[in-house]
Amino acid sequence: MAERSFKKEVEQLRIGAGETFRGEGILAITKALLENGVGYVGGYQGAPISHLMDVLADAEELMAELGIRFEANASEAAAAAMLAASVHYPIRGAVTFKSTVGTNVASDALANLASGGVTGGALVIVGEDYGEGSSIMQERSHAFAMKSQIWLLDPRPNLPSITEAVRHGFELSEATNTPVMLQLRIRCCHVHGAFEAKDNVPPSLTVRDALANPRRDTNRIVLPPASFNHEKEKVEKRWPAALDYIRTHKLNEFFGPETGKVGIALQGGMYNGVIRALQRLGLADVHGDTDVPLYVMNVAYPIVEDEFLDFCTGKDAVLVVEEGQPNYIEQNLRAILHQAGRNQTVVGKDLLPKAGEYTGRIMFEGLGDFLRQHAQDLLPAAMRAPNEPKEIDPVPQLRDVVPARPPGFCTGCPERPIFAAMKLVENEMGPHQTSADIGCHLFSIMPPFEIGGTTMGYGLGPASNAAFDGGGDKRPISIIGDGGFWHNGLSSSIGNAVFNKADGVTIVVDNYYSAATGGQDILSSRANNPTKSTQHPIAKAVEAVGVEWVRQIDRTYDVGKVQETLKEALTTDYKGPKVIVASSECMLNRQRREKPLRAAAIKEGRRVERPKFGVDEDVCTGDHACMRLSGCPSLTLKMPDDPLRDDPIAHIDQSCVGCGNCGEVADAAVLCPSFYQADLVHNPGKWERRRADWRRRAIGWLQDRRASRRLTWEAGA
Repeated sequence: MAERSFKKEVEQLRIGAGETFRGEGILAITKALLENGVGYVGGYQGAPISHLMDVLADAEELMAELGIRFEANASEAAAAAMLAASVHYPIRGAVTFKSTVGTNVASDALANLASGGVTGGALVIVGEDYGEGSSIMQERSHAFAMKSQIWLLDPRPNLPSITEAVRHGFELSEATNTPVMLQLRIRCCHVHGAFEAKDNVPPSLTVRDALANPRRDTNRIVLPPASFNHEKEKVEKRWPAALDYIRTHKLNEFFGPETGKVGIALQGGMYNGVIRALQRLGLADVHGDTDVPLYVMNVAYPIVEDEFLDFCTGKDAVLVVEEGQPNYIEQNLRAILHQAGRNQTVVGKDLLPKAGEYTGRIMFEGLGDFLRQHAQDLLPAAMRAPNEPKEIDPVPQLRDVVPARPPGFCTGCPERPIFAAMKLVENEMGPHQTSADIGCHLFSIMPPFEIGGTTMGYGLGPASNAAFDGGGDKRPISIIGDGGFWHNGLSSSIGNAVFNKADGVTIVVDNYYSAATGGQDILSSRANNPTKSTQHPIAKAVEAVGVEWVRQIDRTYDVGKVQETLKEALTTDYKGPKVIVASSECMLNRQRREKPLRAAAIKEGRRVERPKFGVDEDVCTGDHACMRLSGCPSLTLKMPDDPLRDDPIAHIDQSCVGCGNCGEVADAAVLCPSFYQADLVHNPGKWERRRADWRRRAIGWLQDRRASRRLTWEAGA
């Protein structure tokens, strides 16, 4: 089950011409695909476009009605390869994945696609994020677009511009026989707005129709001598055709006065930030009317040289607003001016940060500095000089007064006990070379576990330990998740280990979903998915490629069993790859599934029982070893009620989901027996209420009896 359902929202995708579409960016993109006759859609989930895949999955019924094929691909490479349907057939296709890791995975297929070219429009929707919360390395799709000659659209982040970019993306692709990338930042994916809808259009040629009439053109296949001709075609035919289409359809936009002392050239995706900064500087209004000329490059690649040169005419200086590193656009624009013999000053990364997200504050300060240096008279008098620092009381650094909160597992996460068991084995047998992988389990590298030293790519955890897998005193340990396993790991990691007769240990963390990307179903999911084939055990797949030593653990919260199984794998005389499949359902998805059912049952008056855990403060010694082996957010500290004790003790707060990991860890590590379980019963039966009343009376009588025997000191006695 996905993190969020769009079943209700996708009904709006049925509206037609004359109606207004209102919603989120990802919904608008889906609507634009339907309006422009897309024949097939695919992709792989990942921030910031995970919800786009969820919308497509929820709209699968509507797409089927239009004759559109939808594929939830096994990887980004599979998604990009799917675009092969547009090579020989005039069918429009679109795929989506996060970048840059998704583009890296898909690079082989994309390079072949760009070389041979396409007949039908081929659109690759990539999501980029340069913020501090980004889960990927800070690289850019721009480099891949330049390398393979894929045209790169970077539209202004509003719904009319996004939907028009989808339309022009298909048409530009067909006009130039070249695949097109549509780049969307996280703010663009989730921006809300409205646009005038059109009717949904079935594909002019469906994949079903194409199957009935197969086509082939050897000139489009990447083999010599065709591959040599492809490169010539890119430069001599496709590039000029792209420039002509961009000029003719005015894909790039100009705002503000036609002349001016200075100007700003910017990626389309930067428009909202730039116009907001100009508003704060008093040089633009809420409608976007600006006193500073803007050249908005909704096509980030290729650059239209004559457009830029015309924009620079009469200007002393131009600021280039380009997010990410390296500064490809700035370098290109400088070269264009130099080759044209122009002497305009180009300013870019010298005033704006070389890397990272361009937030509102960064835009405001960067544009302000640029205008103060090159067009001070444009600024209001109060802003012509840098702001004078005010004398204020020093504010302590947050890191000095607020405890660090490193990223970690969710409350009740079934992966936490796996790493608690690994720490117990490490305490007994010493540290082992351990590789990590992409996914939730990557949080194991952070406190309190501090396990795993490398991560080299999705599904490549065991492969990244290959250099250490040649035999030694200690066996290496590799971690891989179920999502990574099906994405790339079965062949690149497990198959690789079998072929090379590796002797290491691999732990496959199976939480039933591609949990880190939003809880989408995968091959080994236990759900009955009506449109996908699930319930294929990982253990069987591992055995099928030749692994003979396989152990299945069906409840990861059994810390003792996980510990015992890992020790067996590290000490067995068996030579060859050893795989432990540790399975328990992702707690977030489990709660999403169970909470509505539980609430409905309680409302209907049915008996519902669920466990709650606590710590007996009379037993807790306060050494906090349980926390060092758990790290659960619900396991925290409190001051004891006993006034004679002044050290904080362990405490389980109300966020506890009753997984029992804390008690299991305490038992496996032979810690203090202070944890207890209490079952919370809703709508108890008549006899349960009566028994509870008897117990309450008995306990109250015993408490009163004990209290009567205590020594007391009355005031004034």
